[in-house]
Amino acid sequence: MTSVDSQPDLSAAEAVLGAHVRDVMDFPKPGVVFKDITPLLSTPAAFGVVVGALADLARALGATTIAGIEARGFLLAAPVADRVGAGLVPIRKQGKLPGRTRSEAYALEYGTAVLEIHEDAVPAGERVLIVDDVLATGGTAAAAHTLLRGCGADVVGLAVLMELTFLSGRDRTGTLDITSIMKI
Repeated sequence: MTSVDSQPDLSAAEAVLGAHVRDVMDFPKPGVVFKDITPLLSTPAAFGVVVGALADLARALGATTIAGIEARGFLLAAPVADRVGAGLVPIRKQGKLPGRTRSEAYALEYGTAVLEIHEDAVPAGERVLIVDDVLATGGTAAAAHTLLRGCGADVVGLAVLMELTFLSGRDRTGTLDITSIMKI
């Protein structure tokens, strides 16, 4: 594991991200403020800055595989994997993967869900960086971490665009090292 001092400076990515995220009130249910990244995705230069920062982090951590969590995590994980020459592993919602899978149930800030990964998705000892858009209550991240460790992966960390600190997601992720481009 690399030290915090050797991780890339994310301040430029934070500034770009802050200018390209909008709040959508009461979605997907009343009381939830959804962090919409479509403005980021539709602005190539801004998206490139953010993907570049995530790729720099993956390199600094020595990641050989990038795991993206469905669905918005896929949008980030794929270009990061491409930039660093790493494999890409999808972590999907229940029932979306063919073949034999591992499953892990978890709680969301507004419900429950189940994630799955192919049993043979990651060779034992593979250095995996999990990539997602938001760390909220930590249930999704903890489930992804558990799934990857169950495959024998060496999970080097979780990288997210935004961390909703008021939901204390870090408290549910155990020893998982987390890098957030922006904290809210």
